[in-house]
Amino acid sequence: MDFEFSDDQRLLKDSVDKLIGAAYDDLGKRNKAQAEPHGYSEELWTKYAELGLLSLPFSEEEGGFGGGTVETMIVMEAIGRGLALEPFFASIILGANFIRLGASAAMRQDLVPLIADGSQRLAFAHTERQARYDLHDVATQARRTGNGFILEGDKSVVVHGDSATKLVVSARTGGNRRDRHGITLFLVDTESTPGLSRRAFPTQDGQRAASVSLGSVELPESAVLGEVDHGADLIDSVSALATAALCAEAVGAMSALHDLTLDYLKTRKQFGVTIGSFQVLQHRAVDMFTALEQARSMEYFAAMMATAENPRERQAAISAAKIQINKSIRFLGQSAIQMHGGIGVTMEYRSGHYFKRLTMLESAFGDTDHHMRLLDKAGGLLEAA
Repeated sequence: MDFEFSDDQRLLKDSVDKLIGAAYDDLGKRNKAQAEPHGYSEELWTKYAELGLLSLPFSEEEGGFGGGTVETMIVMEAIGRGLALEPFFASIILGANFIRLGASAAMRQDLVPLIADGSQRLAFAHTERQARYDLHDVATQARRTGNGFILEGDKSVVVHGDSATKLVVSARTGGNRRDRHGITLFLVDTESTPGLSRRAFPTQDGQRAASVSLGSVELPESAVLGEVDHGADLIDSVSALATAALCAEAVGAMSALHDLTLDYLKTRKQFGVTIGSFQVLQHRAVDMFTALEQARSMEYFAAMMATAENPRERQAAISAAKIQINKSIRFLGQSAIQMHGGIGVTMEYRSGHYFKRLTMLESAFGDTDHHMRLLDKAGGLLEAA
């Protein structure tokens, strides 16, 4: 199978690597971006837009980039390597794909230009305290009225929800709390919707999130994304794209952490020699490289299968990829910290920041045990196929 990038994909990779590499080539720049009001660089977000990255999921006919899962993989790898803070995942991988797949033509016509120029930022308000990793566990209620719906409920850990201008909110219009049927998605404006409140907080990896409360939030029928009661189909489709994107970010971060560790082994001296000359550390470095390459192969697999039409086959492939990448994260991350020693967890050195981000990625959209259960439920990769 040919895994070579096309000329356009190589150009995209070079452009994104150059943009993020220059913006995050030292921790001082990252700390400065973190100190901005929204926790990331507004100037860099504008550059994302100028490069066309914010229109990545949309078709060229709609004024978009026309990118697919491979282009997404390229961008997310660069974000992982740079430890970038901008809400590309929350706004474009999650939010924009809900718009692409669920919004009406009129809504897309209004929103796509604003998403593409960076003025409209999106976030997915879905996770609830009791849900754990169950995407269909939704307690937030959407009660029908004569003109639309009234939403009541709370959402937890909405990634970059504090800076989003619009939220994609899941709520139950029918069925019981864990039923697949009966979930509906709504597009909610954060700046002009009475009853909506947000509490922002930093996350352990230096990014931002928010808790969202919905108190008698009134929405018109036009706020619905997709079909009423059938939001689970949209959630599953976008979740597959999101998990594949996070796999790519993890590979980018692991690659950078591996390179950082090798450089340290070549320069740190003990007993008068570089520690990289110790055979046991050489063997561990090789094992780290093996784990990285195993993760990379599953990253490609996830990118290929994220849009598979068969939901069971798609879920099995995504779960298999997440399992291997989570295992690689755990082994490579812990090995890197052990080989660095105390400096590996200081705030002034990059390895600890990579480790924190990778730890968050390991549990994002399902930890290893969760995806093992999903893969078992599908009967494994071969039966699912």
